Amino acid sequence: MDRVALTAAGLYAIVLLRAGGTFAVGWLAGAGARRSRFAGRISSAKLRRAERAIQRWGAPVVAVSFLTVGFQTAANFLAGSMRMPLPRYLPALFVGGAGWALIYATAGLGALEVLARLFAERTVLGVAAVAALLLVVCGVAVYRRRVAAPAHRDAAAEES
Repeated sequence: MDRVALTAAGLYAIVLLRAGGTFAVGWLAGAGARRSRFAGRISSAKLRRAERAIQRWGAPVVAVSFLTVGFQTAANFLAGSMRMPLPRYLPALFVGGAGWALIYATAGLGALEVLARLFAERTVLGVAAVAALLLVVCGVAVYRRRVAAPAHRDAAAEES
């Protein structure tokens, strides 16, 4: 249990720094955009409404974003760029980050233990499992690119 607690504490520190840093970069990017020559274009009524909605209701989205893969960085950056108040953001960061750290500390360590046992007891099976996992990941990536490519071409054709 000590190993899980130590891993969770380390992951929690990492996620707080990473997500908090992403929020800060978003805050600075939003502040820079508001002072740029494009400020007139981005200060529309729709943007102000979206900003108010994120400031008010964005905390649950930020907290839940830690349970997703790939969305948490966008959610933290958007929360920063839309100036979510720190009293709303920080509790979401602490709760969501704790959930993320616990999930990855327990499931991550469990998966590593299974792989270590597999490699120690049946090396060929372990290599085959890792190779199969890599093939699945590569297959999904190729499939997603092929699906996105026609959509991208269609959008480019509509613009011209």
